[in-house]
Amino acid sequence: MNTLPIIDIAPLYSDDQNAWPAVAEQIDHACREWGFFYITSHPISPARIAELLSAAKAFFALPAEEKLKIDITQTAHHRGYGAIATEQLDPSKPSDLKETFDMGFHMDLNHPEVLAGKPLRGPNRHPDLAGWTELMEQHYGDMQGLAKTLLRAMALALNIERDFFDSRFNEPISVLRMIHYPPRHTATSAEQQGAGAHTDYGCVTLLYQDDAGGLQVRNRDGEWIDAPPIAGSFVVNIGDMLARWSNDRYTSTPHRVISPSGVDRYSMPFFAEPHPDTLIDCLPNCSSADNPPKYSPVTSAAYLLSRFADTYAYRREEQAQV
Repeated sequence: MNTLPIIDIAPLYSDDQNAWPAVAEQIDHACREWGFFYITSHPISPARIAELLSAAKAFFALPAEEKLKIDITQTAHHRGYGAIATEQLDPSKPSDLKETFDMGFHMDLNHPEVLAGKPLRGPNRHPDLAGWTELMEQHYGDMQGLAKTLLRAMALALNIERDFFDSRFNEPISVLRMIHYPPRHTATSAEQQGAGAHTDYGCVTLLYQDDAGGLQVRNRDGEWIDAPPIAGSFVVNIGDMLARWSNDRYTSTPHRVISPSGVDRYSMPFFAEPHPDTLIDCLPNCSSADNPPKYSPVTSAAYLLSRFADTYAYRREEQAQV
């Protein structure tokens, strides 16, 4: 239990539908035993990753006043730039040693859901960098496509309709995030980590990490193990929402980032989340008389917002004013 599974998902992109069950079985086992695994042979090209990494470095190198023009604390729908120590993923540790950029499914201000004031709905807030908006919007769509392919394999593993998740992830509240972790020596204390120990809130996370290292996963024995970078891979992990949906058949696993010494670290997680009105209720085949549903039904938006309040001080302040 000291090495995460590595799953080649090339068969999910072949014309041979009979190749799917073997991959689905591997994913099912990884989700049950780990909640974490690597995927290889996905359709996101190395050239795309290089372009994204270059853009991220350019953005995070901007002066603070430029980045704060899209300050995430000044938006109601959680888009834009998060300064260092904006987040506190582990309440027992200092706020995280990282800065972020978040974007989601773009909706114009005149979209009916935006006009209705629905949570987590609105336009993206991009920095004024040449080519940035087009690159990020394209990558967001491509990552959503990859996530939906994985979810179809999970549906097969869960013995539910293969397209169960497809309609539920239409106009999603998925988030593409760019993260910069400064070197460890810039921490305000020895206790400050890049990202404190936590489980992800949503359904499925797909993470690109550069070669700096620092990601750690807690195995079933409670030991922290390294999840080192593997060229051409994404790290995939289950979030709390899918754990609820599957009645804990698939479990979310604590993980953290220890900022590396002497180098900057960049990562790009994609958090795949369904449409905000999607009801997260126990999936078919995930409960029985001996294993009744453990969680009350809740919409995806309501669940995410409740978790945001635990992590972001500005969200707690907003809720206190309601």
